[in-house]
Amino acid sequence: MSFTIIDPAPARLNRSELAVPGSSPKFFEKAAQSKADVIFLDLEDAVAPDDKPQARKNIIEALNDIDWGDKVISVRVNGLDTHYMYRDVIDIIEQGGERCDLFMIPKVGTAADVYALDMLVSQCEAAVGRKKRMGFELIIETALGMQNIHEIAAASKRNESLHFGVADYAASTKAHTTGIGGPNPMYGVLTDKEEGKDRDYHWGDMWHYAIARMVVAARANGLRPIDGPFGDFSDPDGYKAQAMRATVLGCEGKWAIHPSQIGLANEINTPSDAEITKARRILEEMEKAQKEGKGAVSIDGKLIDIASIKQAEVMVAKAEAIAAKD
Repeated sequence: MSFTIIDPAPARLNRSELAVPGSSPKFFEKAAQSKADVIFLDLEDAVAPDDKPQARKNIIEALNDIDWGDKVISVRVNGLDTHYMYRDVIDIIEQGGERCDLFMIPKVGTAADVYALDMLVSQCEAAVGRKKRMGFELIIETALGMQNIHEIAAASKRNESLHFGVADYAASTKAHTTGIGGPNPMYGVLTDKEEGKDRDYHWGDMWHYAIARMVVAARANGLRPIDGPFGDFSDPDGYKAQAMRATVLGCEGKWAIHPSQIGLANEINTPSDAEITKARRILEEMEKAQKEGKGAVSIDGKLIDIASIKQAEVMVAKAEAIAAKD
């Protein structure tokens, strides 16, 4: 273990994160009653410019009046390059009470962006005497943000999670696609020629690098990595495939831009009974091995060592948190 010890962000279930436009208050109650772990009320992309002031008022009213239960509530503010952002922050803190847990910051490009928000939020919290400290969710969705992702992840003690904003990232990098997440038939490899055999074409994951890099930056700084949107909500199988590959890479959850995606995200990011049973067995066998002075043991023909304990502990802890919520 490095001598540098990383303090983890506050522990929160983040399997599914439901996006709800602030300009559509009719969806607020339904979101509160959903199975989503986190809800972000949106003031940015999902809200037209002329509707932003009213959307802000809608969200403030909802924070004060709706029973959100045990949901983690986030508000996605407008970008630092707009004239809406400062009023989003000030009004939510001054008028929204204590119910909001997080600010989601879009299109973060540099550590200075996070610092600027941290300063403004700190001043607002101090002015109103807010008891609960606001956390930050940071969306990495530009080439600049990806270039500076490690500095961004370490820029504030308020940081809790990094999110991959695939659509704006594709636009920023001028990727040859118009979809929101998902595979691209042009991104693949053709097998070598073999006499008498047809050549196979294998699709690849054009977002693999970006998500893997985000996971490393997040975990290195004690943050939660979260995969962003999948635009085709009529394709549950496609959503599940994208969510599973992100989970395998280390993401804790995925956005749901439609209520039908909430259950899929929760299912994929919940350890199965078989996985939990295996993890508990690893912990039991390693405890026996350590009492016998062994640093490793074989289970079902596979080597299990100290690193396996850490993996098993993470899975069991997540399962217990989910069980407690359910």
